[in-house]
Amino acid sequence: MDVLIEGYRKFRSEIWPAEHGRYEALANWGQSPEAMVIACSDSRVDPQTVFSAVPGELFVVRNVAALVPPYNPDPAPHGTSAALEFGVKVLKVAQLVVLGHGQCGGVRALAYGAPPQARDFIASWVEIGKPALKAAGEGPEPRLDRIEAEVVRLSLANLMTFPWIAEAAAAGRLELHGFLFDIHTGVLARVEPEGVTPIE
Repeated sequence: MDVLIEGYRKFRSEIWPAEHGRYEALANWGQSPEAMVIACSDSRVDPQTVFSAVPGELFVVRNVAALVPPYNPDPAPHGTSAALEFGVKVLKVAQLVVLGHGQCGGVRALAYGAPPQARDFIASWVEIGKPALKAAGEGPEPRLDRIEAEVVRLSLANLMTFPWIAEAAAAGRLELHGFLFDIHTGVLARVEPEGVTPIE
């Protein structure tokens, strides 16, 4: 906790003086982010850092493996779906991004099973990604790399099962994007239907 408190003190002394006007405007006028990012909870991959965003620019939801479940409006809790509903229907974001990454523990749990000490929720959560295992198939590159890309593609496909996302995309009000971040190199790559293309 001491490290977090020291971080807060650094924020107050070094960042707040230059940024308090931005925060005041956000407090007075509310948020109107251009983009929503579905990202992994992994501590090494922070969307705000990767995209050099400032407060108010990104509406972010993070979960294990950046998985988007299919549309299923039943009474069960749906954290990611609730965030999507707010971001798309209330905030009316124009860009919807799925940000996967290399060395993803959630993808590893999908491929090889959840860690034995963490099976209450992880095992059932990563089941959402099962179609990505089949899609990854076999190939020359490491299998986890392929699954990581397929999980992003699956999440993009699942986004389109939400009727109000599909409708907004069809009307040109919303664009969907998939990316992978390589922790080793710091390179961001676009996940496309037929491949992964690094961004220059």
